[in-house]
Amino acid sequence: MNKNYYAIIMAGGIGSRFWPMSTSEFPKQFHDMLGTGESLLQKTYKRFEKLIPIENILISTNASYKKLVLEQLPKISENQLLLEPTMRNTAPCVLYAAHKISNLNKNAVMVVAPSDHWIENEKEFLKNIQTSFDACQKDEILMTLGIQPSHPNTGYGYIQYQGTENIKKVVKFTEKPNLETAKQFLSKGNYLWNAGIFVWSVKAIIQSYKKFLPVMETLFLQGKNDYNTKEETEFIAKSYPKAESISIDFGIMEKADNVYVLPVEFGWNDLGTWSSLYDKLPKDTDANAVVDTNAIFRNATNNIVRTQKGKHVVIQGLDNFIVVEKEDVLLICPKDKEQDIKQIVAEVKEKFTKKLT
Repeated sequence: MNKNYYAIIMAGGIGSRFWPMSTSEFPKQFHDMLGTGESLLQKTYKRFEKLIPIENILISTNASYKKLVLEQLPKISENQLLLEPTMRNTAPCVLYAAHKISNLNKNAVMVVAPSDHWIENEKEFLKNIQTSFDACQKDEILMTLGIQPSHPNTGYGYIQYQGTENIKKVVKFTEKPNLETAKQFLSKGNYLWNAGIFVWSVKAIIQSYKKFLPVMETLFLQGKNDYNTKEETEFIAKSYPKAESISIDFGIMEKADNVYVLPVEFGWNDLGTWSSLYDKLPKDTDANAVVDTNAIFRNATNNIVRTQKGKHVVIQGLDNFIVVEKEDVLLICPKDKEQDIKQIVAEVKEKFTKKLT
């Protein structure tokens, strides 16, 4: 394996749209959401393990999830953890990773990817990462993977590109559009979904921070003698909270002029909601999907049911519902109202107890 290849797996989110399964103490990336026997984090790690040396796979997560990560990924060492003392969006954690890696290997190229996405064709995915690594070793460019859109989805950001080459120049990023705009994007034929998967050399990305987020770059550069030593934890605890809370998309990608996209098709789903999980689960003849549940459906269609393992459940007369049970919590919600789950979590926190969220 190429010793210059690195992966940063981002595993610090809470995943509140997957409540009650996902909570602040045990977020969705640590759950076996699909009933496969592996958590989303474990599946992501094993995917990268096929291309990248295991010592070069780093996990960026909140400091409170340190124990969970080490339990689920026994092959990694504590030095492979980037423990965030506070949430500051994606730009600070990417820069932290870039400096930590640069301290070890100035010739490194790195892929940054979420821990909770569904990748159906892993062979094709790794082929696309290899193509991106090759391009970023050759030129100082910033790359992202763009998913070929199958329908005008309003839940994803879009990437407009130009050119006929395999790797295309990015013209513009657009945040989640309305339905009419999404339809226009698809009709033009040069728009892709933004998967939030990035590839670049450590040299190129640090240079971009110097140009577009110089205050943040100066802050993290102060720890150049601390990275990968016992002083790293203290430096990050002191400095990380001072970093601006901003995404890598807003802070760097939308400003840089050396951004390129590789159009890809490997069966991708961001698994951001119960409905997106439903799309990836096997269904019965009435389009009902279950995880860890022994269910009888009577005059019931298009439902997703997730309970404690082995629970016996009878569903009658429901269509297009989410039914999720976890310990002493039960959620029953129409799928077309799942955008309300974040507000539901806030209400549960206020009326019941924070421990449930």
